Amino acid sequence: LKHHSQAPEVIKYLKGRGLSGDIVKAWDMGFAPPEWDSVLKTFGTDELKQSRLLELKLISENDNKRRFDFFRNRIMFPIRDKRGRVVGFGGRVMQDDGPKYLNSPETPIFHKGFELFGLYQARQNNRKLDRLLVVEGYMDVVALSQFDINYAVAALGTATTPEHIQAMFKSTAEVVCCYDGDRAGREAAWRALENALPFLKDGVGMKFLFLPDGEDPDTLVRKIGKENFEENLKNDAVPLSRFFFDNLLQRHHVGSNEGKAALKAEATPLIEQIVGDNIREILLSDLSNHMGDQNKHR
Repeated sequence: LKHHSQAPEVIKYLKGRGLSGDIVKAWDMGFAPPEWDSVLKTFGTDELKQSRLLELKLISENDNKRRFDFFRNRIMFPIRDKRGRVVGFGGRVMQDDGPKYLNSPETPIFHKGFELFGLYQARQNNRKLDRLLVVEGYMDVVALSQFDINYAVAALGTATTPEHIQAMFKSTAEVVCCYDGDRAGREAAWRALENALPFLKDGVGMKFLFLPDGEDPDTLVRKIGKENFEENLKNDAVPLSRFFFDNLLQRHHVGSNEGKAALKAEATPLIEQIVGDNIREILLSDLSNHMGDQNKHR
């Protein structure tokens, strides 16, 4: 990021995205040059080192046994495990060519279903983590931290997995999932909800915040600032129980007995996965209210 001939362009791009030099440094961001063999030349100086680079997927090998760098012409984000060790990388394109984000593939030390970008930093920056905010991209995590919202994490190109949920509830009692308000965002939220149910014990909670059209956390926090952003989190995030029934009642119309039966058939096995006795009982009682009141949700 400092010494490559293209570094000035990269730094200009980062400044254009509103990132300060301090924040780039704090997150150890870097640049993978466009050449095919930068990593290979720098680190792959003998066969043993090259085989390690291959195993860690920092270089690739094609059918003709030609070897080349895996990440090229991308802004680089190191991914740390819960002890702070770098176990993989994420790379983001600066122009719109190719997939926006490219993550390290699975390796002996990197399993993306288990790691969350930013979780190590969130735990370092907060003596007591009141909440964790799950966002979609690395850039969102970094931009929020520049506004002193330093409790955001991002999943690494996968949906939020049961292992992610477990790791978050070990660190905090409240997880807020922040998604786009479109269909894809709502589907991602529903998958996160399903994965969270087995880890919902009494005393922990999950909420969902859906963003206005065309906004992501990065753009929104720049428009409205930290205080308003956190105010939205407090006032507009929907508790899991409400999102659960909102979603189901859109699909099952309880005005008919068939609709009620379908609602009960889908909701009951989901609710029964919840480990917290109190929250499970409350949701079961909500379910029977929805079954009994025929006129309310027609």
